Amino acid sequence: MAKQVLKAEVESLGGLQLKCSARGFEFLIDEPESAGGSNSAMNPLEALLCSLGACKMMVARFFYQAQEIQLKSMKVEVLGEIDSDRLKGKPDVKIGFSKIITNYTIEADNSKAEIENFIAFIERTCPVKDTLVNPPEMETNLSFHSTT
Repeated sequence: MAKQVLKAEVESLGGLQLKCSARGFEFLIDEPESAGGSNSAMNPLEALLCSLGACKMMVARFFYQAQEIQLKSMKVEVLGEIDSDRLKGKPDVKIGFSKIITNYTIEADNSKAEIENFIAFIERTCPVKDTLVNPPEMETNLSFHSTT
């Protein structure tokens, strides 16, 4: 098995604004003003939903022809249900999403059964979904430099 390591870096720009970088590409993360941010970019949970939706769309784009899908247009909407009481410090409430819903809108010259099979293929082939459903081993390391 050939293993590949992907690298991402996140740097604070001040306040709650963050710069996310990978392979020379960058995007910002922030929080809404109601959460103490400047509302200049999506928050981390929204970025996670976007990553999931983008991954499902990429799988579709990579494989639709091989699956004999006559795709004309496609949209993926991803919704995440979260209990904001946990973010306010309420104990015994799940911190992250309790439910993630994907809504597909597809226009194609195929039967409904063919599209349903294609969606099932996407759902079982998406690496981001697999990472969320079957969490990887996590390791945390620290490089600490005291300023005192």
